[in-house]
Amino acid sequence: MISLQKVTRYYETGERSVHALDGVSLAIGRHEFVAIAGPSGCGKSTLMHLIAGLDRPTAGEIVVDGLSLTKADDAQLTRFRRRQLGLVFQFFNLLPTMNVLENVSLPLLLQGTPIAECTARANDLLHLVGLTNRVTHFIHQLSGGEQQRTAIARALVHRPPLLIADEPTGNLDTASAARVLELLRQIADEQLTTLILVTHSPEVAAAASRRIEMRDGKIVSDLVPGL
Repeated sequence: MISLQKVTRYYETGERSVHALDGVSLAIGRHEFVAIAGPSGCGKSTLMHLIAGLDRPTAGEIVVDGLSLTKADDAQLTRFRRRQLGLVFQFFNLLPTMNVLENVSLPLLLQGTPIAECTARANDLLHLVGLTNRVTHFIHQLSGGEQQRTAIARALVHRPPLLIADEPTGNLDTASAARVLELLRQIADEQLTTLILVTHSPEVAAAASRRIEMRDGKIVSDLVPGL
């Protein structure tokens, strides 16, 4: 599903060269639930941006679902992000002028999917995330946990083979964070997508079936709990 071979990302800051990633090689199989963990500045966010096609490596090769992100042109990367990728962020990024159903339907509407199909698929996802009683609510009427579950439904509605969740519990209270993590486990258990969870928290990373630890732009451990 995902293959990285000796991926390096350098940034030039004045006269300094910052090695955000330093020769990272990694393989993630289809339908795996993987946490990429480590402290701020360890390289995990850079790695996420590269796998999501939001940035390009300085050197190395990245292939996701058969597409070489290293060699793809801008049009191919845009199509990849729109059709093959779901992204969930810490700060939700929902549109306040749309209700819950409209927010979840938006990726399909942008693809030109008929409205009836958009509505049906959005309702299916809202049932999955436990928000069937919130479909006509606007974003300001939701709790933080409900907003994040709305964002997860939106990220899944176009059935992407890859979902990346970047600190999805970082802006939530303890109870809401636990519910979002349980939802992510359910998504992984039902094999709806390959799921990558990016976090600084060891407790959050423990929800995944595989945990990759990063330090100083390198992978320092790659563990499957219980093995």
